[in-house]
Amino acid sequence: MTPEGEATDSEVLVGGMVNAGAVLRRGALVERPAPPHAIALHAHLLALREHGFDAAPVPVGLTADGREQVTFVPGDVALPPFPHWVMTRPALRSVGSLLRRLHESAAAVAVDTRVEWPQGLADPEGGTMLCHNDVCPENVVFRDGRAVALIDFDLAAPGRPLWDVAMTARYWVPMLDPLSATASYPDGLDAPARLRILADGYGLTPQELGELPAVVEQATGVCRAFVAGRVAAGDTVFTRALDERGGWDRWDRMQAWLVDHRETFTAALLN
Repeated sequence: MTPEGEATDSEVLVGGMVNAGAVLRRGALVERPAPPHAIALHAHLLALREHGFDAAPVPVGLTADGREQVTFVPGDVALPPFPHWVMTRPALRSVGSLLRRLHESAAAVAVDTRVEWPQGLADPEGGTMLCHNDVCPENVVFRDGRAVALIDFDLAAPGRPLWDVAMTARYWVPMLDPLSATASYPDGLDAPARLRILADGYGLTPQELGELPAVVEQATGVCRAFVAGRVAAGDTVFTRALDERGGWDRWDRMQAWLVDHRETFTAALLN
């Protein structure tokens, strides 16, 4: 998220969908609505830090009115329509490297299985590592054109590392048909080449490279179900976004495009 305005005591941080308008910066702290599992999430973030991942906000505490306080991470965060600087190839590679750093630390932190972690974007196959699940441009902090931190871990849940890579690819390649991509992304992005850059930045194994396109398709299906659930629940933000972005026809088109280009993506990853 990025600051808007110059309030004396606080400023609204813009960006995102779920907490739009409800995230405030007060000096060195950010105050935002706390997720139901905030206590467990804060403990996990602190454990990640102890295991070497210092590229995330530091939890400070919870307020009496149900908000959380975390440290502010300075830097640049891109909002749609995304500018060219955040879609460069070095920027993309740095996102993959940052995600790898997260996973290396997360692998050493046991997941609290007693917690009801959010299932909206969770890996349907589960896992023993907590994935971020929402590494979109709005949740990555940049400095000097390189990704330096991840924010907004609200949707983190146990899953496979490859699942988190696939979810990240959806936003950063992006793994969208050209018509869908034009709404938020610069023209001329080479999706197969960018998928390989992200994978190389992360350091996928040859086996994982071959599996990635199918996991992206699986992740797209889960994202569609997540939107459908929000719309069915009467969430006006998601309902409006669905209507503005082309409705379910857009999701049908995206999913068909991924299937049609599976061999192209696989070749780009393996050759």
